[in-house]
Amino acid sequence: MPVHYEQDIRGCLAETIGEHGLAEDELAALLNGAAAALEDLRNGDVDGAADVLALPARRDDISLFASVAEEIKSRFESVVVLGTGGSSLGGRAITRLNPHGDPKLHFADNLDPATMAALIGMIDFPRTGFLVISKSGSTVETVSQYLVCHRAAQVALAETASDRFVVVTDPTDSVLRRLAVERGHEVLDHDRGVGGRFSVLSAVGMLPAAIAGLDPVEIRGGAAAVLDDAFGAESSGSHPAALGAAVSLGLARHHGATMSIVMPYGDALDPLAAWHRQLWAESLGKDGAGTTPIPALGPMDQHSQLQLYLDGPRDKMFTIIQPDVRGTGPAIPVGRTGEESLAYLADTTVGDLVAAQQTATTEALIARGRPTRVLRLARIDVAAMGALFMHFMLETIIAARMSGVNPFDQPAVEEGKVRTREILGKGRPCTP
Repeated sequence: MPVHYEQDIRGCLAETIGEHGLAEDELAALLNGAAAALEDLRNGDVDGAADVLALPARRDDISLFASVAEEIKSRFESVVVLGTGGSSLGGRAITRLNPHGDPKLHFADNLDPATMAALIGMIDFPRTGFLVISKSGSTVETVSQYLVCHRAAQVALAETASDRFVVVTDPTDSVLRRLAVERGHEVLDHDRGVGGRFSVLSAVGMLPAAIAGLDPVEIRGGAAAVLDDAFGAESSGSHPAALGAAVSLGLARHHGATMSIVMPYGDALDPLAAWHRQLWAESLGKDGAGTTPIPALGPMDQHSQLQLYLDGPRDKMFTIIQPDVRGTGPAIPVGRTGEESLAYLADTTVGDLVAAQQTATTEALIARGRPTRVLRLARIDVAAMGALFMHFMLETIIAARMSGVNPFDQPAVEEGKVRTREILGKGRPCTP
């Protein structure tokens, strides 16, 4: 089964970029740790991983996603998805592959008073459905958005408001689940053993995908191909996720690359980089461990950040995601301009130009001794997206295992939640 992408780490090695790249002995030592982590995953010895890794092979929930999606599509022209962090980023990333689907999906993921007011003002309630996603059922941003939207729907639609809300949450007693049952919403169970940032292959991502007209079976199939390849690998170095984890940690430990830039070329992959940022940061940033993930987008960020990347501090590793876009998009009609300065664009398409730019950026980074790996895609489709989701999840889990941290918790985040409740509950003044 094809894995839908290729990884090239030569631009991270000393033999290619010199002293700022990984030496052979440095990488070899790290690969031993990656091999042990991958073996632990194969044997089921990583607490919290089993339910995540079971998702690619699951098919028992597909008919449920399809039926709920068809009901939503038959009734509504738009769907507002309420959720934040892992409850939104995965769905946003996968549905970006069909941004003009019917119904239109709008992800209201960041809580902002002005945006929330504007959203309520623009919703055509008779033609709009709502998908509310919160694993815990107590995420204050999502619960607040839900309460505001439900109240506005009641004002606009009276007794028919509640039948347009679908809720995805854990099958436990929570405020969101209690309200959903009390108000008669359809409720789907969130997979209890799957944390939000690892939940893209569950209902959290697959239901929005089905609503957008994308096939969850194909998405999971792309992920399954990567997982099967990992578990069948003869050595850690032969699997891209384990090799990627080793390279990332090695460059941080030995060469000061404490920032990780993920830069896809193509708007369809832009939300993937944002999804990866949460996955990597929240899973690894513990006990002083972790590197800082930074999403970028090509070719746009060639004009905003590339100067820093090429000539600034040597504290970064780069992952350039290169889809094969040669020959695609509109032709560039330079012949009609009469401009000799544009002759190099003759007989090219927009895809040809972007393909040249992503190659040129990669070559420039490597020539400057900046550690750069490349992920190449034959095409951007649902199977390739599923493959990338699984690659990055495996890479993250393996890196966490090698770093001695638990990738599935986020203890420091809870402090902010506790303080928020204290400030509001005790009437403490909120500083501007």
